[in-house]
Amino acid sequence: MPISVVIADDQEMVRTGFRMILESQPDIEVLADVTDGDAALEAAERLRPDVLLLDIRMPGPDGLEVTRRLAERAAEQPELHGRPKVVIVTTFDLDEYVHAALHNGACGFLLKDASPALLVEGVRAAAAGDALVSPAITLRLLRSRTPAAGRQPAEPLTDREEQVVRALATGRTNAEIADALHVSLSTVKTHLANVQAKLAARNRVEIAAWAWETGLATEE
Repeated sequence: MPISVVIADDQEMVRTGFRMILESQPDIEVLADVTDGDAALEAAERLRPDVLLLDIRMPGPDGLEVTRRLAERAAEQPELHGRPKVVIVTTFDLDEYVHAALHNGACGFLLKDASPALLVEGVRAAAAGDALVSPAITLRLLRSRTPAAGRQPAEPLTDREEQVVRALATGRTNAEIADALHVSLSTVKTHLANVQAKLAARNRVEIAAWAWETGLATEE
């Protein structure tokens, strides 16, 4: 089954460009493109796409608010599976937007000047339950965080879980982490699932943010 996508952006040129890029891929299908936040919420409910690409600044609820409402809806109705994975795609490279998007449950944050390949990679990563933040802002965002007494995990992380989290926080993929630690890919996924549960994190980006906030992650 192809990855189903809905695009929400108030600029026709952007919607058309994204659609052309994504529909050129054999494993991606664009179900609709819409122009405002209300339409994005309606499309997410009616079409149930795998991935929802959201601009931040658009009429009605902006992309950050749409992301928050979708997360709230999922929390209130856990029996409804298939909440779309949100990827924010914006012109505005502001830390406050990145923080809000990720804390509201977004699985990715890309800039509109990113390459077509990065857009496709972001959609695929979100659909797979992974996350991708534009390299242009990832390390700046995470490294700028001052270590602080962040939230404590429900249970202490094991030594191996800490190793996995450190690697994750420096931008490594699951496959790269597996190679570095000489473990299987499934083992890495299991460790990340355990960490996510202990931190009550929505996705791997929140795990990485927590690692930098608490000082567990360090620059290599």
